[in-house]
Amino acid sequence: MAKIAFIYPGQGDQKPGMGKDFYESFPAAKEIFELAGEAAKLDVAKLCFEEEDKINQTEYTQIAMLTTEAAILKVLQQEGVSADAVAGLSLGEYAAILAAEVMEPKDVFALIRKRGQYMQNAVPTGGAMAAVLGLDAAIIEKVCEDTFGDVFVANYNCPGQI
Repeated sequence: MAKIAFIYPGQGDQKPGMGKDFYESFPAAKEIFELAGEAAKLDVAKLCFEEEDKINQTEYTQIAMLTTEAAILKVLQQEGVSADAVAGLSLGEYAAILAAEVMEPKDVFALIRKRGQYMQNAVPTGGAMAAVLGLDAAIIEKVCEDTFGDVFVANYNCPGQI
């Protein structure tokens, strides 16, 4: 028998308009956007569908991505689709928490809103991240040391991806 896994990405997969089709087509998705908005004290639907200048700011990206993932999850669950296993990378771990029903959605939304704000405040002028594939960690670390500014390894994701 086939097994189903829901695997959620980290920050960086956001795009303006994400989730709008679900929001407009499924009342359950709209309810999730409203719940997230209440918990985050923010119009998350407007953020996802209209605020192109904010969607890539960590403070807003995190709640927008999580809400979209949660809305899609809710629709899948209503359609009888459930996961045998869930996983997520970084921000995606919180969507996995929702899928595993480990925390209440309103609590996860409030937490992620704060997480996004704290991360934004930690680096208010912004920053960037890149995944490096297939290069030895020592070489990457040396390049970081030799690069001007605050450049460092943030994650050793798995062998071959840093």
